[in-house]
Amino acid sequence: MFLLYIQYNSIMPNRTTPLILGIAGGSGSGKSTVARGLLQRVGTERIAFLPHDAYYKDLSQLPAAQRAQINFDHPDSLETDLLIEHVRALKAGRAIDLPVYDFTTDRRTSQRIRIEPQPVIIVEGILIFAEPALRQLFDVKIFVDTDADIRLIRRLQRDMTERGRSAESVIQQYLATVRPMHLEFVEPSKRYADVIVPEGGYNEVAMDMIVARIEALLNQDGGE
Repeated sequence: MFLLYIQYNSIMPNRTTPLILGIAGGSGSGKSTVARGLLQRVGTERIAFLPHDAYYKDLSQLPAAQRAQINFDHPDSLETDLLIEHVRALKAGRAIDLPVYDFTTDRRTSQRIRIEPQPVIIVEGILIFAEPALRQLFDVKIFVDTDADIRLIRRLQRDMTERGRSAESVIQQYLATVRPMHLEFVEPSKRYADVIVPEGGYNEVAMDMIVARIEALLNQDGGE
């Protein structure tokens, strides 16, 4: 597998404002692995990380039967306006309070995580390139591209172990909403990517190149 390299030099000019990276891709593609890799290799003290999943709308007012009918793979299920507000605040040097979402109950908790401004802002989620107002905030757009069968297996493992779901319910949701929404929103948004990364965080060549460019930018700004 290889890294598809597109217009990378032209999208990372000298800058003093934070560098904002968007990491998109289908459910189970490895977006979180890429984000964790960047956090570990660049340093958590230099990155503000905002997962789009944290911004799911609070459904606590709905009965369980109605919550079960929500299409969580549609853009309308997320409070993207709040995410945009938070990205703009961090870019302007203001701290934000990141929501915490409980996927086992489909509710936004009362807990918040304080996120301070950093030289790098990473936003990760399946639908972040499908939202024009959010997409235009990114300096670098990375799309993690992984085969559908691998993505389904990863989603099964995650939802069963981390979210208490049965295999049957995961498969039903995949067929009813995940796959259709991927074809309608996620896959078409790949055309907006500056860099396409096959195999996600396991693509060492891609990770090395992305980390090197981030480090070069941070060192350059530090020297200035």
